[in-house]
Amino acid sequence: MNAPVADTADLRTGVPIHDALLALLPLVGRWEGGGDGVVASTGAQFRYRQQLSFVHDGRPFLAYEARSWLVDEAGETIRLAWRESGFWRPGGGQDDVEAVISSNTGQALLYVGVAGDQRWDLRSISAVPTPTAREVDGERRLYAVVGTELVYATELAPAGRPYAAHLNARLARV
Repeated sequence: MNAPVADTADLRTGVPIHDALLALLPLVGRWEGGGDGVVASTGAQFRYRQQLSFVHDGRPFLAYEARSWLVDEAGETIRLAWRESGFWRPGGGQDDVEAVISSNTGQALLYVGVAGDQRWDLRSISAVPTPTAREVDGERRLYAVVGTELVYATELAPAGRPYAAHLNARLARV
């Protein structure tokens, strides 16, 4: 029996990436950077620093984790912010993508979307809060690898409200 293989973000070491993940291949790795956000329900603005990781273990999915910190104008940490984790996987069609992501704010969202040329466009099809979490009707996310950076933007629809800009960031591979 073979020993378990640890998750790997480096495609040059560890187990080979599963062929079904070719549309997600550019995401694999660890990313760090920062961005700006708007609280969709109030319009309050904030800045944040973030670390993302997309790792694989040879099976047909990527494990995803995001950690964020609120920062001041100088980029100094104010406090820990949100954290989310989940899985990205190929969908039924060649360029289809599915994701399930849950957060420390008590939300679990299911996404579907498409992969393009180093671009991933996702929209939620289900948003389930814990009993104490704020309700969200949906979220849309657009990710793209531009040069050596991972950039993304999100729109959030708080319960009963239309979609509004929420987050945007630029991250570098580390």
